[in-house]
Amino acid sequence: MKPINIGLLGVGTVGGGTATVLKRNAEEISRRAGRQIRLLQAANRNQARAQSLLGPDVDVVADAMQVVNNPDVDIVVELIGGDTVAKELVLKAIANGKHVVTANKKLLALHGTEIFARAQEQGVMVAFEAAVAGGIPIIKALREGLSANRIEWIAGIINGTSNFILTEMREKGASFAEVLAEAQQLGYAEADPTFDIEGHDAGHKLTIMAALAFGIPMQFDRCYLEGISKLEGRDIKYAEELGYRVKLLGLTRRTPAGVELRVHPTLIPARQLIANVNGVMNAVLAKGDAVGPTLYYGAGAGALPTASAVVADIVDVTRLLTADPEHRVPHLAFQPDQLQDLPILPISDVVSSYYLRIGAADRAGVLANITRLLAENGISIEAVIQKGSVSDGTAEVVILTHRVQEQAIDRAISGIEALESITGKVVRLRMEELND
Repeated sequence: MKPINIGLLGVGTVGGGTATVLKRNAEEISRRAGRQIRLLQAANRNQARAQSLLGPDVDVVADAMQVVNNPDVDIVVELIGGDTVAKELVLKAIANGKHVVTANKKLLALHGTEIFARAQEQGVMVAFEAAVAGGIPIIKALREGLSANRIEWIAGIINGTSNFILTEMREKGASFAEVLAEAQQLGYAEADPTFDIEGHDAGHKLTIMAALAFGIPMQFDRCYLEGISKLEGRDIKYAEELGYRVKLLGLTRRTPAGVELRVHPTLIPARQLIANVNGVMNAVLAKGDAVGPTLYYGAGAGALPTASAVVADIVDVTRLLTADPEHRVPHLAFQPDQLQDLPILPISDVVSSYYLRIGAADRAGVLANITRLLAENGISIEAVIQKGSVSDGTAEVVILTHRVQEQAIDRAISGIEALESITGKVVRLRMEELND
């Protein structure tokens, strides 16, 4: 049987890992796919470096469009990244009738709806397991393994850089700035870490998972993003004392009013398995109405873990090449004519529990005024602790609330900050139990 020829766009960390896995496990991959899979051609700006890595059997070119237009290439693997050149190449590959495998979460989160529509028209597949959580097979789980379920919510630790920083802050008591510098020295964080620490990376991945879970279009522009750069070590410490861990959590939930789509620092009970995912590891917790909560854990980045997902997609596409396009697993898990444009809730309409840290004058009646303002806004209290004086005549009060709509918390915080006894801004973090 004719081998399946792969055209590789980008021979960086993941591209090199993909070539390594294809070569190292060639026999096993062929046994699983039912035919030989061969890396035929690759495109990389530094041709000499790529050629030395891939060996003489692979044709290396500088122009990626040569690969996309090569009639002998069956599957184009896009590992360039970004959403400009990569978009042009992917759409051209689809127009040429080629199947596409990509690890590009930004491309899909911003342009996935258009890309999947073009692929549907051309009868080709776009596979993207590596775009979310590296080597964890969460895309396949949502598209296929949980297809009998009505997915209720998904919560994920899906950015290793932020998770490493929060883990180190908790375990070492170090400041955010100190741990960020360490992460950059270790290669976990970029020189400009904004994409990771401000939630953009996690938001792209969450957007993709929400589309698969609920059958909605990709709409990253409606995802609420709040990063970890303003987190203080004392809040992580206080959360720990109360039995919680702070994680940068991506959370999407189907509600009667619409879909929640949000990324932000979140208090999670320490007893939850996902709260104990540390370092650069990732985890995704998905709740289906029939199966209940299911947890997926593993390496969310790195050359070989991500390459594992890329090659798995290549095997899947190879297996399905002869299948009727109308009967393949749909790109977004639901049949194209069954997608629903459900409203995405603004953060003010989200319902959550809250952690509040309030600096106040250490005198009688202050706490009563705070609790009065919470009660006036329909907010009930789960726990209150008062920390010792942090400076002359002031103390800190930490309050955990029960679930309430965010706009009520916003009103209460405005009222509290207006009290003459309050010093500084109220620190607010969201809190999720993540139980059944």
